[in-house]
Amino acid sequence: MELRFGRRPAPHRPTAAPEPAELAALIERYFRRNFVVNLLDGALFTLGMSFFAYSTIVPLFISKLTSSTVPIALAAMIAQGGWMLPQLFTANWAEQMQQRKPAVVRYSLLLERVPVWLMMGAALLANRSAILALVVFLLAFALRGLGGGAVGPAWLDMIARIIPVEKRGRLVGLMFFLGTGSGLAGSVLSAWFLDRYAFPYNFALNFGVAAVIQMLSWIVLNQVYEPEWPANPSRQNQRQFFAGLLPLLQGDKAFRRFLSARGLMCLGNMGAGFLVVAAVQRWSVPDSTVGIYTGAQLLGQMLGTPVIGYLADRFGHKLSLELSAFAFLLAFTLAWQATAAAWYYVVFVLLGVAMGAVLVSGSMSALEYATPDRRPTYVGIANSAMGVIYMAGPLLAVGLVSAGYGLIFALSAAFNLLALVALVAWVQDPRSPASASQVRP
Repeated sequence: MELRFGRRPAPHRPTAAPEPAELAALIERYFRRNFVVNLLDGALFTLGMSFFAYSTIVPLFISKLTSSTVPIALAAMIAQGGWMLPQLFTANWAEQMQQRKPAVVRYSLLLERVPVWLMMGAALLANRSAILALVVFLLAFALRGLGGGAVGPAWLDMIARIIPVEKRGRLVGLMFFLGTGSGLAGSVLSAWFLDRYAFPYNFALNFGVAAVIQMLSWIVLNQVYEPEWPANPSRQNQRQFFAGLLPLLQGDKAFRRFLSARGLMCLGNMGAGFLVVAAVQRWSVPDSTVGIYTGAQLLGQMLGTPVIGYLADRFGHKLSLELSAFAFLLAFTLAWQATAAAWYYVVFVLLGVAMGAVLVSGSMSALEYATPDRRPTYVGIANSAMGVIYMAGPLLAVGLVSAGYGLIFALSAAFNLLALVALVAWVQDPRSPASASQVRP
């Protein structure tokens, strides 16, 4: 069952899956290859994203097109919730496939990579019509966020199938370590583009470089090896699937508590999209400094993710989420109390650490609450619920802008304090014998 490099993914069709022993042998045989391929794919994907960082580059670009904060809040909603929101609606689809890879490869190209090229086109439209550029950009940004979310359950379950549970944290941690490490160099190049070239060509260069790098990640993604798995014996239509969600939640107390704590963390992130705008309006920081803020955020993420990935594999993902809530709490407290633009370098480092921990453990935690045949469903419930809250947060923040950014940052800190208390005192680790849900590999 060798996989030939460059081979196009075959269309999905039911086939005879290997026996369990053969399946385990295939996973073991291709583990090293799959680990390296997914590591490179994720690292390149993350590097590309550094050229359109949603907390720095995106709000700055939008602020060049309009003085309204509503489009900035809309972009923050898309960035924070767009990837998560659609996942519940595609979870059942993911559960029915014997292989996840063909769908992941096909749809991640159309729904995640192609829209970045459209973002570059939107920047080039800015000289002709700021309104048209804004509309095209937001549509492309939304397509990328929501489209990537639609593929999310299949991609996450593909990772869970081919990477053992005790190695997943390390994979994701190293993935973002490499991606953000190279993204630091990317942020320097991004800052140089913003400073050296006139608007809108500086942003078009940023988005164009991002598009090329993410196409490279897609080429690498094609090299993943995933064997056929037994078909899901409990096939169901969408109506049956949604009818079963409430009984599932009612029967899993530990998962419900996990969702509650994660929801508080999501509300606590509502101020992230306004940090750059606050710095620009309060201290008139130049565009090049915004590029350095991106670098500071990537530095925090780069330093935090490998450590957090190791801790997650060793002690569970609950600990890394606690560290994330604490880092968010510190970041927004500093932003609230800042008296100079220099404070924001520390704010963005802490923001990077916190976001890195969520990247490592947010979805991986949900996988561990589920049995293998229901992993896409658990991921879909968790991520879609968080997506709704993530998208509600910026809307709440927009309503508070008139009262000042300080209030937004203070509320963000307060929600993260509540999340930290809930995680420490209330949420059970799915790996703990005391948990209502047992460890699920």
